[in-house]
Amino acid sequence: MATNPPTGDPVQDAPQITPPKHAAAGLPAIGHTLKIATEQMGLARTARTLLKVNQKDGFDCPGCAWPEGDKRHTAEFCENGAKAVAEEATLRRVTPDFFAAHPIAELAARSGYWLGQQGRITQPMYLPEGADRYEPVSWKKAFAVIAEELGALSSPDEALFYTSGRTSNEAAFLFQLFAREFGTNNLPDCSNMCHESSGSALNETIGIGKGSVSLEDLHRADLIIVAGQNPGTNHPRMLSALEKAKEAGAKIISVNPLPEAGMERFKNPQTPLGMLKGTALNDLFLQIRIGGDQALFRLLNKLVIETDGALDEDFIREHTHGYEELAAAAKDADWDETLTATGLTRPEIERALAMVLASERTIVCWAMGLTQHKHSVATIREVVNLLLLRGNIGRPGAGVCPVRGHSNVQGDRTMGIFERPAPAFLDALDKEFGITSPRAHGYDVVRSIEALRDGRAKVLFAMGGNFVGATPDTDVTEAAIRRASLTVHVSTKLNRSHVVTGRRALILPTLGRTDKDVQKGGRQFVTVEDSMGMVHASRGNLPPASPHLLSEPAIVARMARAVLGTASRTPWEEFEDDYAAIRDRIARVVPGFEDFNARAARPAGFRLPHGPRDERRFPTKTGKANFTAAPVEYPHLPPGRLLLQTLRSHDQYNTTIYGLDDRYRGITGGRRVVMVNPEDAAELGLADGSYTDLVGEWKDGVERRAPGFRVVHYPTARGCAAAYYPETNVLVPLDSTADTSNTPASKSVVVRFEPA
Repeated sequence: MATNPPTGDPVQDAPQITPPKHAAAGLPAIGHTLKIATEQMGLARTARTLLKVNQKDGFDCPGCAWPEGDKRHTAEFCENGAKAVAEEATLRRVTPDFFAAHPIAELAARSGYWLGQQGRITQPMYLPEGADRYEPVSWKKAFAVIAEELGALSSPDEALFYTSGRTSNEAAFLFQLFAREFGTNNLPDCSNMCHESSGSALNETIGIGKGSVSLEDLHRADLIIVAGQNPGTNHPRMLSALEKAKEAGAKIISVNPLPEAGMERFKNPQTPLGMLKGTALNDLFLQIRIGGDQALFRLLNKLVIETDGALDEDFIREHTHGYEELAAAAKDADWDETLTATGLTRPEIERALAMVLASERTIVCWAMGLTQHKHSVATIREVVNLLLLRGNIGRPGAGVCPVRGHSNVQGDRTMGIFERPAPAFLDALDKEFGITSPRAHGYDVVRSIEALRDGRAKVLFAMGGNFVGATPDTDVTEAAIRRASLTVHVSTKLNRSHVVTGRRALILPTLGRTDKDVQKGGRQFVTVEDSMGMVHASRGNLPPASPHLLSEPAIVARMARAVLGTASRTPWEEFEDDYAAIRDRIARVVPGFEDFNARAARPAGFRLPHGPRDERRFPTKTGKANFTAAPVEYPHLPPGRLLLQTLRSHDQYNTTIYGLDDRYRGITGGRRVVMVNPEDAAELGLADGSYTDLVGEWKDGVERRAPGFRVVHYPTARGCAAAYYPETNVLVPLDSTADTSNTPASKSVVVRFEPA
């Protein structure tokens, strides 16, 4: 049966450590899934809800963006997806009485885990200036407060409109339409902090900032390289696709600073044999040093170029540009420097090369381990170079596969959530709605924080997410947020962003993916776009957590009416009443969405067009796929320092903390741990079980400290360390970002260790 939320924060002073696991999923995953789900939902609600996850007549998992095949399992979800659903469909409730009993100062002292465990928010809440706690507020008053604050701005560019990757296509389209009709392109989103580097690299090289493969391509590949990614925790259903590829004869190379259980062996809970024995996935594990990926791929490219008959010369001649520049730069790739940068051995790289040369169909998958470094964009361009050399884009079973981490983060960008929109998109939007969108670029996440810090932005409106918990340089970010005149968060549950506020604050509770959505036009559905460009419907099946909730489209529509008034010719009320009206407009504005309503009604949805994949058409400035030849970079460490990467635990999804365990890594009962290679620990005098402060070092000379971390001797790459975010976000400098994409460099933090 469902249980009550914790009354106090659990003690995390003495986490227990056991050896890391060497297999993922299996019976333990089933047991843990059922435990978490029944604690939040009870047994009957668990069955009714989980059996609708990712089904054609059900709702899209609010977790990751991994796609579903046409044939669905009865249980089409993973352990962490079930946790995400359970937290949203929980029976626990946060009512006005909760806020009356807990002042903001008390809530601010609580952990993110405790806040999230309290349950669904049931009514709009308002924090007046000078008040010490939230109070209930009517929707009418809430929108009036927003209209008052936005109306008082000296420029629309003093407002920031942030979007989380959970937001549906329909809500995202309305949100960006409102922002642009209001007069700003300040539309930062969570993609700025994760796959912005991927989009920047792919737009330049192949002309579209999305992956070029389908689920079926993975099943047909000869070689799959998984770089900077931990599918076992972050995208567990991907393991099924890798297993199917292995069964068809594919080889898999994993490139990562940490060994991860999911890439070692997958115990598929869908089959008895899978649970008992499982499938070994890795054929080669390259335990690379943090930030060494560009050097590795550059050397591989040099070796491919030097191998007789290895190049797809017809493809290079007909479909690419810049080969000569790459070939000239690749000549300078040096074995000794590459071994230093990567920490790998020559035989390991030679084995990887042999696997690349033996493959006719190669896919490279990646995630944050490649995107959150200073040189991330150049690294991903180098990945594209490897694929172009052998014609592995626009061929079945081959291509680029950036694996998105939130269920509709890719769809939100397709809908226009972008601070630097394409002129053609704005032209189409203006023509459809009779508005004049601003053309000046807006602020991304990092620049939004800088604008708040410097007084150039005064209102933050966040459509979902946990802005404070997800962003870098925690102390700087929180101080910046507190300078705002108003912060507004559209949310289902509590998080850190609700307790670090502007002078005034609003919490606007919304429907979740699991909730039934009924408007004046009848029962509604929304749509999402997965990581591989499939768009499909999502229909909640549960009664809403409270009669006081509004859907995200309804919130945007009512806010727009309150702020823009009768001067707006946009039919906001019509959009709130029937989301089909929104989709009709999307169909006329966004390429690929023609006849949107009819295609969205198909059980499996539809695939968006993709020129490089579909017809080897590359919409770049050159009209071809572009080779690039950036100088090779990798981090250089001062003596006595390590390079820290921030990462998730297994009981975590983005900034949402489901529990205090990291089962696959053998860590239970605490999150303030730092994983250090035993040889590095010996050199630094860090005993296993000792406690240390992590102190970040950056060129600005500011001390950034994360205190009280238990040292765990762990088989990380030499010179590297790892610890969980958001606890270590405090160490990531706001201006330590990737070139071009401006993504925070959360995987490349130089740290020293001081006694706790």
